[in-house]
Parts: sequence; structure tokens; C-alpha cells
Amino acid sequence: MMSSESWRLLAASDKFRGTAGAADVCATVADAARHLGLVATALPLSDGGEGFLEAMGGAVMHTLVTGPLGAPVAAAWRLRDGPHGLVAVIEMAAAAGLLLVGGAEANDPVRATTMGVGELLVAAWRAGARDIIVGCGGSATTDGGAGAVDVVKTFGGLPATRLRAATDVRTRFTDAAAIFGPQKGADAQTIIGLTNRLEDLAKRYVCEFGVDVRDVAGGGAAGGLAGGLVALGASIHPGFDLVAETLGLDRHLAAADIVVTGEGRLDATSLEGKVVGGVLRRLAPATQALVIVGDAAAGMAARASALSAAHVTVVSLLDRYGREAAFTRPLELITEVVIEFIIGAKFAGT
Repeated sequence: MMSSESWRLLAASDKFRGTAGAADVCATVADAARHLGLVATALPLSDGGEGFLEAMGGAVMHTLVTGPLGAPVAAAWRLRDGPHGLVAVIEMAAAAGLLLVGGAEANDPVRATTMGVGELLVAAWRAGARDIIVGCGGSATTDGGAGAVDVVKTFGGLPATRLRAATDVRTRFTDAAAIFGPQKGADAQTIIGLTNRLEDLAKRYVCEFGVDVRDVAGGGAAGGLAGGLVALGASIHPGFDLVAETLGLDRHLAAADIVVTGEGRLDATSLEGKVVGGVLRRLAPATQALVIVGDAAAGMAARASALSAAHVTVVSLLDRYGREAAFTRPLELITEVVIEFIIGAKFAGT
């Protein structure tokens, strides 16, 4: 039997939206494990939305770009070394995100533009990156990427560049308004107009680029930005898979005896293309897995356990500690849960 002193723990969590970032969660888990004598590694993860830049790593760059409603925004992005040269990582929400305009109530879903994303693409190319990854999530926009495409076209394109769009949805291009419009402040009549605009834009992309984005799975991500990037030559990838590949997640999982993952809310989407589901699917049968979440929808703990060959324990902070504590002291509670889990594992002799 393996001595518990040699146990290795991997903290591979997503953010707890609104309460704790992925880096803080993973650092908290790793610190708790080290306190009990385990060798611990913190590996913050993302599915391509908020936190994507932090998870992918690299030197932090800043570029002043056009924000979603026209006001200038100092957008952060990353530049890192890759196997074939510099890789730029862009989070579209840093240039065209809903939070930048103060949420749905302050947004103008018709006027909101992805121009700033195009400006970041150009900045990355000028910096020498010929491999550019764009995280598509958290957008204020439903412009089908037209703002970004027009900026890149005016610049003269992105020659000799591998362009990839990271998404966590499979929404079609012309469905973007109907599915995501309401959360961006669009009413029913506005959604009809936005949908018509997307349909016209798809025809324009066929004429200008010879690319039909209407049937591309995930083309509707970020209000159709992903489809616009496809028109520019991009390929679409699940965001989690891109992060996992870049960070060597499988290698880290193979070396771990205990894996701790989690996110703010565990629901059906968590198991389809997001961090928790992606981690659980990759685990070996001998691994002990602890899934810590802020809240869990009914029946999701059992579904998460059934997804993995590993032994899975799911803990909801809200169920165990109540709403106020879960929202105000998440890192403290995560520490308590991790310590309890490790001590229990040691006592069981696993």
C-alpha cells in the first residue's frame, strides 16, 4: 500500500464566478494539502471564458482598444512561447465583454461591437505572434464578429497565422441572438433584428471569404464572434481542450493520487465541455477525486460521479455551510473541506 506521505495532489479547478478566481481556489487547495504533508501542484483551468488568460499564462500585455460601446479600454492579453514561436492568447471579454459596459441593463446590444477584439488581433500579430488563440465568452456583442473582421481586413489580414477560437458552446451562428441576446439586454423585437443582421452577415462572409459560417458548430459563440473568426480562417476548439493541451493536463493528472476540481455551480453544462466534466473524464480509476462547488443542481453529484472511472466525492459549499458563508468565505470553507477529505482518505488507508 502506498504511504500517505508520498501522496501527490493536483488542484485543477475553474473559478467560482463572483467569489473566487481559479488561481486563488487552486492555491488554497494546494496550501491545505501541503499543510498535511502532501506534494501539491496548483493548475488553474478555464473553459475559454472568464479566467482564460490567467489559465493559459504568458507575459501580460496591454493594448488600448475600442470598447464594446466605443469608449477606449486598456485590454490585457498574453504572449507566451510555443513550440513553433510566439503564441498570443486573447480573451474577447477584455475588449468586448458585458462587464465592461456594466451588465445587460447598461448595454446597447445593437451597437455593441467587437472592433476591440480585431485591434487585439492586429496587436498580437504586430508583436510577432503567428499562433493566436481567442477565448470566446462573456461578450456584450451580437455583431457576428463584424467589428473584428473589418479591423483585420483594413489592416490587410493576418498572414501566415494559425488562428483558433476557444468556445464552450456549440451554438450556430444565426442562433446567437435568440440564445444569448436576452442576457445581453436584447428584448424580443431586438432579437429578431439581430438575427436578421446575422443572416445577412453570413451571406456577406460567403461573398467576401468564400466561407459559410451558418452550420459551423460553435460559430455563434460570443454573439457570433467565433463565426467571424472562422471567416478569417480560424478553427473552433472546445476551450477546455485548448487549455488542457497547453498546460499538459493529462501529464499532471497521471502523476496525481488526489485531484481536486470545481467551479461556482455544478449543473448539466458542467459535464459538457467545461472544466469539471473535462477533468473527471480524464481520471484514472485509482484516482481519488474531490469536486468542490459553490452550489449544485439537483442530481448533479450523482451524474458527476457516474461520469468518471475514479472515486468521486462532490461537496457543495452552499449545502454544507449555507448561502452567506458560501458567498463570503469560500476560500476558508474550501480549506476546511480539503483538509477533511485528505484526513478521511488517510484514515481509510486509500
